[in-house]
Amino acid sequence: MDIKTKNYYELLRNRKIINILDGDIEFGEFSLPESNSPIKLSMPYLSGSVICDISNNFGLAVSYGWNSGAKSRWIYLDDLLAHCIKNGRESDLLAFLFSKKQFVDKLRGYIPISIEVAHRKIIETVVSQINGILYFGGYELYTAEQRFLIRKTDVAITVAAPVVKKIDRDYIRSISERAIEDIANSNYDSAITKTRTLLEEVFCYVIESKNEKPNDSGNIGKLYNQVKTLYGMHQDKNMDNRINMLLSGLEKIVSTIAQMRNGGSDSHGLGIKRINIDEYHARLFVNSAITMADFILAVGDKSA
Repeated sequence: MDIKTKNYYELLRNRKIINILDGDIEFGEFSLPESNSPIKLSMPYLSGSVICDISNNFGLAVSYGWNSGAKSRWIYLDDLLAHCIKNGRESDLLAFLFSKKQFVDKLRGYIPISIEVAHRKIIETVVSQINGILYFGGYELYTAEQRFLIRKTDVAITVAAPVVKKIDRDYIRSISERAIEDIANSNYDSAITKTRTLLEEVFCYVIESKNEKPNDSGNIGKLYNQVKTLYGMHQDKNMDNRINMLLSGLEKIVSTIAQMRNGGSDSHGLGIKRINIDEYHARLFVNSAITMADFILAVGDKSA
């Protein structure tokens, strides 16, 4: 990672973001079926001494000042962030703070599947709230290949190659199941983001199957146009009109998904163009994206 990219992490040294990361700010509550006690949507509370222990684990020698000699908790965490930025361990620190191990006390007593659901819900909420702060500066926090990264949102973004070695129907099915689970938990934003990302991955996969490099603009519409060109999917006047109508409908699906990702998902915080969606909207979005992904994969497999 170059120096310029590293400096993006300095944006996390915002007092409000630090207060989110150290567990000072809550974003409401949600409940699990087997419990009458709601779970607070917040990071685990980190005491000053705990932050000092984490700092020492990351190579920053610091002692907690007992007997009125302690600094504010947010200052300890800010110092740790600065240390990790200087040493290229920013993503490692975020991965540690967001790991399930840190939520042991918060989620103790629940069954494994509920722990997974609760942990995912909290992390997605926290990252979305952080992105709500970063949004107006034109940046976002995102994950790629299990790393936490920050990128600009107002410039071309390279679409990463799929993390998995092969995109197949089992992979599509697994994403679909996770997205439906998100919807069942009223986490519509996450469902939209998952399925939009799936389309990107499928497009990149079939493009690379032709030994071509995917368009690096970060524009899903351009990726789809590249797929159409490589696989001869442009509408043909000699083709049955019903097939042409179907292809036209698919293009509208891609266009709408791209717009929904920018206006309705969790990737860009709470901008002025954000729209409210209901469960049936989210299900329509997810099912449309999954159908599109399955179709493009079939086109790619047939031409392999």
